[in-house]
Amino acid sequence: MSEPQPPPEPSTTAPINRRTEPSEARPDPAEVAGATAVALFSLGMTAGMLLLLIGFTLIPEPVNEATAEFEAVSAFAASHFVRELSPTELSERALHGMLDGLDDYSRYHDRGDAERARREIDGDFRGIGVVFKPPTSDAQILFPVDGSPAVKAGVRVGDRFVEIDGEAIAGLNGTELRERLAPKGRKFVNVRVVGLDGETRDLVIEPELLVDPTVRHVGMIEGEPGVGYLAVRSFTNNTSREFDRELTRLRDQGAESVILDFRFNYGGVLDAAVEMAGRFLDKGVIVSSEGRIHNEAHLADDINPLFKGLGVVVLVNGDSASASEVFAGALQDYRAAVVVGEATFGKGMLQTTRSFPAFGSRAKVTSAYFYSPSHRNFERSSDPDRDYGILPDLTVSIDEARRRSLHVWIARYDPPPSALTALLEWEADSDESILPEPPRDPQLEAAIAILRGESPGPRLAESR
Repeated sequence: MSEPQPPPEPSTTAPINRRTEPSEARPDPAEVAGATAVALFSLGMTAGMLLLLIGFTLIPEPVNEATAEFEAVSAFAASHFVRELSPTELSERALHGMLDGLDDYSRYHDRGDAERARREIDGDFRGIGVVFKPPTSDAQILFPVDGSPAVKAGVRVGDRFVEIDGEAIAGLNGTELRERLAPKGRKFVNVRVVGLDGETRDLVIEPELLVDPTVRHVGMIEGEPGVGYLAVRSFTNNTSREFDRELTRLRDQGAESVILDFRFNYGGVLDAAVEMAGRFLDKGVIVSSEGRIHNEAHLADDINPLFKGLGVVVLVNGDSASASEVFAGALQDYRAAVVVGEATFGKGMLQTTRSFPAFGSRAKVTSAYFYSPSHRNFERSSDPDRDYGILPDLTVSIDEARRRSLHVWIARYDPPPSALTALLEWEADSDESILPEPPRDPQLEAAIAILRGESPGPRLAESR
């Protein structure tokens, strides 16, 4: 009889169809707890992300009400206006309204007029250098400017343009004519001209960047020894250099006193007016600008007083504004000049200008008030009881007809000496007034009388 056998060892691999009993594969409690924690963490993360996504979908981002309204209204206009509107046209109109409506001086300059605004500031333009005989639409040259592309190409006094680049120009207005003579993206322009002698000539002209002179009618006053005169039409980045050059020339010709004409000068670049006023002062504030974030005092201390000691009379009127008032007000406060004429316009606000090259546009916004050295505010709107800027020391009033004729005269360009003979011959042959005489000017006469040591009327200003 055999001995009893021990029970067999459990197999490490259960048969496929065998159910493992709990007693045979019991998990470690610590492992179970860890696995459960990981599962719960993963579930929590998933639930959190799901809730976040649902939140982004159901809860919109905060809306800028102004932007939303602009988009809604522009979409309405674009879809319902009688003609098709481009997004650019709508946005430009909106920008015009945004800045133009702030006050009388803030402006948005779109792609079309940004170049004109730049020319007013920089004082230069692309052109051929001719002055047209009025009306400009007749396309007849009064004279070409010395050294200009027109002179280099052979343009003469009295030439009439009849074709530009092979196309007749009859019917073009002055702006269209100038644009055709300096086309964008073209280096040369081909013109056909008919001279005063009837000869037809074909010329090739290369437009250049030219300086539009802002200092005009420079000369010694006939019959008044030692008295010079010049008119300043506007203030650009080039004006102070022109002013220095021309006033130095007058002094070299014997000028001991000068009449500076700022009538019909609407202003421009402040720095030019400051530089020019500083030429007559040793030191001190010329003008201060005070605003919400823009506060600055412009001083004469670092400016060369090149013309200090000259007797000065400044002519102003109701169209003298902004930088003109800065200049006149500074010299008046320091008793460096006598101001003659009529009360000025009263634009005593500083505009800050910025260009946006990416869009081809330019904008300017009012940022401060101007104050004279004695802290006079030029701005007429700052005082409800005032409708002017500064009062002259001597008020001389003129009627509207004379005012218009003086405006036309002061705005004229002076012909160069090289053109005078041809202009006089043209005048004699045509029996036209090619070079009209300046109109009688009571305000200029009063300025001359002051420099003679007289006390002219009609009346003195009682206050400033």
